[in-house]
Amino acid sequence: MESIIYWINDIVWSKALVILCLATGLFFSFRLKFPQVRLFKEMIKLLFGTKKSKEGISSFQAFTLAISGRIGTGNIAGVATAIAMGGPGAVFWMWAIAFLGSASAIIEATLAQTYKEVSKGEFRGGPAYYILKGLKSKTFAICFALATVISCGFLLPSVQSNSIALAVEKAFNVDTVYTAVGVCLLLALIIIGGVKRISSVAEVVVPFMAVSYIIMALVIIGLNISKVPEMFSLIFNSAFGADATFGGIIGSAITWGVQRGIYSNEAGQGTAPHAAAAAEVSHPYKQGLVQGFSVYVDTLFVCTATALMILFTNQYNVLHPDSGYIVENLPGVEAGAAFTQNAVSTHFPAFGNEFVAVALMFFAFTTVMAYYYIAESNIDFLFKGKKSKYAIWILRILILFSVYLGCVNSAKLAWTLGDIGVGLMAWMNLIAILLLYKKAVALADDYEKQKKQGLDPQFDNRMLNLQNAEYWNNIEAENKQKS
Repeated sequence: MESIIYWINDIVWSKALVILCLATGLFFSFRLKFPQVRLFKEMIKLLFGTKKSKEGISSFQAFTLAISGRIGTGNIAGVATAIAMGGPGAVFWMWAIAFLGSASAIIEATLAQTYKEVSKGEFRGGPAYYILKGLKSKTFAICFALATVISCGFLLPSVQSNSIALAVEKAFNVDTVYTAVGVCLLLALIIIGGVKRISSVAEVVVPFMAVSYIIMALVIIGLNISKVPEMFSLIFNSAFGADATFGGIIGSAITWGVQRGIYSNEAGQGTAPHAAAAAEVSHPYKQGLVQGFSVYVDTLFVCTATALMILFTNQYNVLHPDSGYIVENLPGVEAGAAFTQNAVSTHFPAFGNEFVAVALMFFAFTTVMAYYYIAESNIDFLFKGKKSKYAIWILRILILFSVYLGCVNSAKLAWTLGDIGVGLMAWMNLIAILLLYKKAVALADDYEKQKKQGLDPQFDNRMLNLQNAEYWNNIEAENKQKS
């Protein structure tokens, strides 16, 4: 069974998907005139610019909900595995996919806002919705929704819980079974409360955990400030095959950098649009820009901080593509959170392991909460309220089962299953947003046109006449009645 799983992963994560991810981000960056640079100030302004409503959450809550999905194991264990498999050069390709992927994130979030709908008093949306309404393909939409329920409900949560269990075991010597039971009980209390409880928890926990982790990283970077130019030189040289030690694995650097970059920041993967659709905004492109900013926070801030800590302290191994090691600084240590724990412990031996374990618990736990929300949104899409109550309870049991299994199973198998889930969703979502790009670009142009006129952009679908954008048509009708 494991051989079959690894074979499937090799097919899903072939060079074709790596090229598709990079090419899609590059295409949207040029087509939108690099909004990730041009509109950076606007992104920050919009982050705090809206309030929640009866049906939706604020842009900041949607941002934290998306960040809770983005900032997770990928930022601590994912960076470590990228370095282990692709060398320091993999970090550069994580940056590349974050920069280019930011444009893809803007597009997918804008589409999610455009085709969202109100279900059971809450906004729902995501790739399945814009595939059905924008591409008018019910089969494609159902395939994506099913893949997302399987990925977020079973394949991906086990990666997060596995990293929690291993980090807690290393730091506190707690048996993984006890960790599994504790995480499952806490998760059960939260997910039964629905999206608004999830966003309320994420709104408080995510900024706290991200700031704490980044402060620790900045302290370590400050203590090693003289090594920063050397580390950046190592990353760049390794990324392009110029480094003597890592020059022979440039292909692995690109593949693992892109793969772990997407796992971490989710740009183009199709998970973040679910959170984007839940926001209350006056124009779809507003939330698109907010989600584009969240990619920066994840990869350019948090992942870079982790990478520098690991590289400063030489607490990493790099596997040879054939067999053995190119570099083996940590004999017998498996790639993952242990690299980061060792790096922090080098400077703070009294609490380094414990600090990373606690940070990882926060990161990974909120990510599992986000996965549950995404899976629930797709169940709602599939059942349209009919018997969805029973399906949601099955999902809750499934995700708790996945979390338990992840805690007690091997890391390699958990990561491979997670990669398959990410890859399947990315393939379908990237194809969908490429087919729908004209609609998203029209929305971007409409937004920027209103900004040039000195207006606070409001979306009026009568100007663009996008079909199946029912929510925005209803808003227009309500506004007309009021006037």
